[in-house]
Amino acid sequence: MSDVALVEFVETTASKFGIPGAAVGVWVDGREVFATHGVTSVANPVPVDRDTMFVLGSVSKSFTATALMRLVAEGKVELDAPVRRYVPELVLADERAAAEMTVLNLLNHTAGLGIRLIIETGDGDDALAQYVARLPELEQIAPVGARASYSQAGYNLLGRVIEKVTGLTFEKAVAQLVLDPIGLSHSRYAPAEVMTHRFAVGHNLGEDGTLAVAREWKDTRANNPGGGIASSVADQLRWARFHLGDGRTESGARVLPTGMLDRMKEQTVELQGSSLGDAFGICWFLRDVDGVRFVGHGGSSNGQFAELLTVPERNFAITVMSNAGPDDGIQFNQAVVRWALEHYLGVIDRDPEPLPFDAARAEEIVGDYEIDVMTLIIGTDDAGLTVACGIKPEVRAASEIELPPDLPAAGLGLLPDDQYIVISGGLQGQRGFFTRDERGKIVGADLAGRMFGRVQQA
Repeated sequence: MSDVALVEFVETTASKFGIPGAAVGVWVDGREVFATHGVTSVANPVPVDRDTMFVLGSVSKSFTATALMRLVAEGKVELDAPVRRYVPELVLADERAAAEMTVLNLLNHTAGLGIRLIIETGDGDDALAQYVARLPELEQIAPVGARASYSQAGYNLLGRVIEKVTGLTFEKAVAQLVLDPIGLSHSRYAPAEVMTHRFAVGHNLGEDGTLAVAREWKDTRANNPGGGIASSVADQLRWARFHLGDGRTESGARVLPTGMLDRMKEQTVELQGSSLGDAFGICWFLRDVDGVRFVGHGGSSNGQFAELLTVPERNFAITVMSNAGPDDGIQFNQAVVRWALEHYLGVIDRDPEPLPFDAARAEEIVGDYEIDVMTLIIGTDDAGLTVACGIKPEVRAASEIELPPDLPAAGLGLLPDDQYIVISGGLQGQRGFFTRDERGKIVGADLAGRMFGRVQQA
């Protein structure tokens, strides 16, 4: 495969989706291939290069998990130990959950915690401690260990575990445990450190339909463990190579035992009907396509999107970063990943075909679904089922930080076994499933690993 082909595809696809700036890196056949496009900001345009730092959103969780696993390897943390061993002050809305929750439950999203708290606890070194003190405000959506449900709050709590064990701030601990040993010089959390390098800003559609700079560049400091790192495409390929390797750095220094890296890629809990994966390992989403195992994680921030995918058996990795809002950024990233998989590995990743529209099934699922901060509204139009996803108005109104825009209604297609797929719009290709109670009534809808409970009509 010609390197020029990747460059041309990225350029064409970025132009098609109106992406201001993007960076793509591929590790294949023992070599790196890069393609960059556009500018860091429409308001202050600087060309994107392989060292441009993008906000990675939830890809950040892979750094938190790896740092934690190094502490496990050093005998300072036990995966099956209760979180309270390390954070004895932990209080949750559910006392039983607070007592039973283990470190592994946080790592593989089986703690039953709600998705996140939209709060601001400042930029001081106590930001995580203050965040944890507010966790009693978070909904407990399921008993500990009952199911997987993706939680930003859970990873922020892991960040506090790291602080308590190391005696360092989370950011300094991660730098010492993984960033510096692996040589990730363009991967940092603090804006003051990032601003000395070239960095991208996010963009969302304004009211006039044109892209405007997202003024909230990244999430709060307390959300650094779950989604706050900024990194370059070159650093992300180095990070991917580390996870494809034996736990040593390129200079031969040992960071993690090989078995510890392998364990992170082993299934710990199954996921149903999710386009993100078939299972969680330790942090990583795991998915099989045509008999080939994918290991990776995606991430979103305010107007920026990132994807990191590895294929261990092929010693292959791809990372994609873009700085446009959800209607375009997600689709661009997905198109580039799928093109690379097909052209470099011969693996074709297709969305399943939805079933023909069934009015009776549609009537059964139409309604509002919610988690603590967001809603899914499933309805119908002349073309069939629709789904809209957005932040609750009261949450948006009370937020002290700028939040990403809501996603307008898009097409929804049903699949067998109470599963579904979004067939248009910014979430195109995202899959989920409906949960029924003991009477067979639909009471929840999962999307992106999160269960939205059905709102009962008065």
